[in-house]
Amino acid sequence: MTVRPTADLIVRNVGSIATLAGPAPRTGRALRELGLVERGALAAKAGRLVFVGPERELEGAVAPAPGARTLDARGAAAIPGFVDPHTHIVFAGNRDDELRRRLAGTSYEQIAAEGGGIVRSVAATRSASVDELTRGLLARLDELLLNGTTTAEVKSGYGLETGAELRSLEAIREAAAQHPVTVVPTFLGAHEVPLEHRADRQRYVEIVVKEMIPEVARLGLARFCDVFCERGVFTVAESRRILEAGRAAGMGLRLHADELADSGGARLAAELGARSADHLVHVSPESGRALAEASCAATLLPAAAFYLKLGSYAPARALVEAGAPIALATDANPGGGLSPSMPFAMTLACFGMGLSLEEALAASTINAAYSLDLDAELGSLEVGKRADLVVLRSSRLLDLLRSGVPAIRWVVKDGRVVVGGDDAGAGAALGLRY
Repeated sequence: MTVRPTADLIVRNVGSIATLAGPAPRTGRALRELGLVERGALAAKAGRLVFVGPERELEGAVAPAPGARTLDARGAAAIPGFVDPHTHIVFAGNRDDELRRRLAGTSYEQIAAEGGGIVRSVAATRSASVDELTRGLLARLDELLLNGTTTAEVKSGYGLETGAELRSLEAIREAAAQHPVTVVPTFLGAHEVPLEHRADRQRYVEIVVKEMIPEVARLGLARFCDVFCERGVFTVAESRRILEAGRAAGMGLRLHADELADSGGARLAAELGARSADHLVHVSPESGRALAEASCAATLLPAAAFYLKLGSYAPARALVEAGAPIALATDANPGGGLSPSMPFAMTLACFGMGLSLEEALAASTINAAYSLDLDAELGSLEVGKRADLVVLRSSRLLDLLRSGVPAIRWVVKDGRVVVGGDDAGAGAALGLRY
């Protein structure tokens, strides 16, 4: 007699489950394959999925554990928890006056040249304690979670000196230990050349390579090393040196690339075997093909282009046709990424960059997980993976694109309901449950 596994969470009566099951990353036509299960159910035990399939098979496959919680989706759809692979949400202060200037027509590049932009956040962040940075980060992780994000990459990069960068990464570690969202820490000491080093920028590169990276590695504070390889920021040669040092220290590689111009960042990402090249508004066709050949995730940030008023988006369709594994992210940050919502990023990707709903959903889940090297653990709804999922309020996946509509009923993280009222009805108020 076969012993059925037990489940401490069961989600029944799901109209359709977008499992995104299968190998990662998704490219080309596979981006449109959601692995739908109609009239489905899911079950989890100790934070892992033990059943994903038609509800008619549920009873024969699993048994409820004593005290198991059962959710009735009432025909609504379920999707994997969103994975946000590019955020800058550990910082202090704000840049509200700069936002007002941009609304009045001043460009981001002009503001940065005048000493604003990233370096404006640096002064406030340098003066903040680990506790202050942690509190701010926890509040921003709440915002992500309320929008269905269950995993997020968080970068340092507003310290730009060794002590402040370490405090930012320590805050990321502290917040990750307290919050349900899975947090992937990235070291971005090369986010900008700080004002005090602009007369001798090579001195700052030396500090990043010989002082910051060894200390970050010694303390085990970052999974990835990132560089803002861009016109007016770090050159390809400088970026290569920093990234090679990060790789030698045991970190994976990520790269801000080709956001403001075709700076060669995407080609460098492909050459170095980086896991992800991000932004890519001005990526060339040749670089797009290089990303595809290197299986380097092309992480697109349409909300950044929108809020920065860049006038164009990354060429998502060309990247898909080239075979690059595209991912989506919010770029949540104090200056150019004002929305913590992956559904909003999906909306812009669909209506501004030409992706289909299916492609945008795959780019926000399984491919986003791939960009963080976590696709074996999350990003899809498959037996054995972490039980991270979002249950919508209706059967229509398109509701995710209706900005301003509360499309999410429950968010489940590691098998626990962390967002959503106890009442399963459509009128239940959203609330944090952890």
